[in-house]
Amino acid sequence: MIEGIALVVALAAAQTWSVPPETERCPSRWGASDERGSANHMGPASVLRARELIRTGEVIELAHVLSSDMPLFGTRRFDLHTKRTTMNPQSNRRGSNEELVVAEIGQVGTQFDGFAHQTHEDSWYNCIPASESATRSGFTRLGIDKVGMLMTRGVLLDIAGLKGVPILPDNYEITVADLEAALSRQNQKLAPGDAVLINTGWGALWAKDNARYVKSCPGLGIAAAEWVARQDPMLLGSDNWPVEVAPNPDPELAAVEAEILERVNRIGIGPAGLGGLTTALAVHVETFPCHIASMPVAVNIQCHSARHKEAVL
Repeated sequence: MIEGIALVVALAAAQTWSVPPETERCPSRWGASDERGSANHMGPASVLRARELIRTGEVIELAHVLSSDMPLFGTRRFDLHTKRTTMNPQSNRRGSNEELVVAEIGQVGTQFDGFAHQTHEDSWYNCIPASESATRSGFTRLGIDKVGMLMTRGVLLDIAGLKGVPILPDNYEITVADLEAALSRQNQKLAPGDAVLINTGWGALWAKDNARYVKSCPGLGIAAAEWVARQDPMLLGSDNWPVEVAPNPDPELAAVEAEILERVNRIGIGPAGLGGLTTALAVHVETFPCHIASMPVAVNIQCHSARHKEAVL
């Protein structure tokens, strides 16, 4: 059970970045009907370029093992139950095991975000309307099946190593200067179609200090993210949870986060509704374009059994 409440507030003002209008971002450079985006960099040239870099054949695992002790957000869960079957009485004495997995499998653990994961209003990548493709059984367009096999050169930008620390500070915003300095230190240059990986050291907290892991993280700032996009990579990944820095480095939004957290905890509901000084663990403000009259708020609450408080008047 999560001991507290996490709030996410989307503000109509104080935005630090706005989505370009459709006239500037659509159609995609890959064509009006494209559903693969930068995965189109994948081809014989990218495969051959990657193959030429293989020296020892060492395989490095980038993903974490899915387990019940990994960091989870809100009501996301991962439950694995093994099912032993009956031992067959025949001479070979064959037995077997099955498993039942209860999870929001696309949003727990190490993950690959497809285009259908995020929208701008009703618009997906290439200005494909989400409302025309979303069904109860899945999406008819921009499915992860459109990505296909990817093989290309990977470039790890070790920002933690650049700073001489195992883990970057909790709210460190990676800058363009950091990225360029890491490339210079490693004697590397980015090329179109690369897979760019950012090492912040934050992954060391995985399943060891989950509370710290999910509360905040170092990551790319807006200018650094735009710089990476201009390098035209095939993929972008990081060892933190959102890729970008969290919470918002914008001073105005950070002040709003702190104020909301202080006021919520002042209510005194406490864990499980039993009273106390900690009702919310964190407040993260994200900005999205929305109507001036709207104020969308998402509240992630504890388990169902704790969604109440009783008092005798």
